[in-house]
Amino acid sequence: MFRILRSVAALAGAGAIAAASLAGPAAAADYPTRPITMIVPFAPGGSTDLVARLVAAKMGDALKQQVIVENRGGAGGNLGATAAAKADPDGYTILMATVATHALNPALYKKLPYDAEKDFAPISLLVNVPNVLTVNPNFPAKTVQELIDLAKKDPGKYAYASSGNGSPLHLSGELFKKLAGVDLIHIPYKGSGPALVDVIAGQVPIQFDNLPSSVEHIKAGRLRALGVTTKDRVASLPDVPAIGETLKGYETYSWNALFAPAGTPPEIIAKLHDAGVSAVNDPTVKAKLAESSAVVVGSTPEELAAHVKSELAKWAPIVKDSGAQID
Repeated sequence: MFRILRSVAALAGAGAIAAASLAGPAAAADYPTRPITMIVPFAPGGSTDLVARLVAAKMGDALKQQVIVENRGGAGGNLGATAAAKADPDGYTILMATVATHALNPALYKKLPYDAEKDFAPISLLVNVPNVLTVNPNFPAKTVQELIDLAKKDPGKYAYASSGNGSPLHLSGELFKKLAGVDLIHIPYKGSGPALVDVIAGQVPIQFDNLPSSVEHIKAGRLRALGVTTKDRVASLPDVPAIGETLKGYETYSWNALFAPAGTPPEIIAKLHDAGVSAVNDPTVKAKLAESSAVVVGSTPEELAAHVKSELAKWAPIVKDSGAQID
């Protein structure tokens, strides 16, 4: 009798497995049948939120389901990233990630509640957002080389502002210091806005900032741009050189990429990828992104996976050298 029951149980289990295996592709074929949540791991109003809302609307059109942006800010992006990592891998929760969540935080935090590679399925690197090195218009340096010369002449005399300890902009400054061999004092602020106010007022002479935050101040003459942090010059400020033109090997930028929880079926990843890439290449979206100096990429999932690996390797030693660490 026991053997019969065990055989029945085994057959039932096999049937359940078979049914699940059939349901998976079927579910993927029908996907999506309800709204999708796109988690933004930062507060509303920032550059990541801007990109997410532009992309979500167009992805919804392509997928014929609403893509709802949900802001879950906190802990430098960790709260939102963790929520996405722990979500069901069914394609109904995705993450608009950044260089912070997937390259800096793994080096900054002693205990990170997610693994930037193992806990996520890459979808697409959507856009790169340049940073910029600016100075108060009264500051004597008019070029990157003049700034380096001044800093070398008087080590520790000059300070630069950033949006906070461990932020991409703080670490952009640390990479600059390392490659230029200069000593600049870091002044962390609670966001780019307060830092901008003090640099424009002359309280701090130098700043590393996201270009979208600073570009109008640069065009109005309230700030002088010495260089953009990307490898090449940007279309919105064609006369401003890339820092790498003077400082060989220098390149930093912020980026936004889509991820799903690890284990999301490949067929669903493919649909999300196509919708995301189509969204950033929509003429209206592309024009709005260009206004914010964001550069469209639209990578494959494999290219995004390789990008994360290279970014982790790049930023880990920079974070270590900066001494920034968060418990």
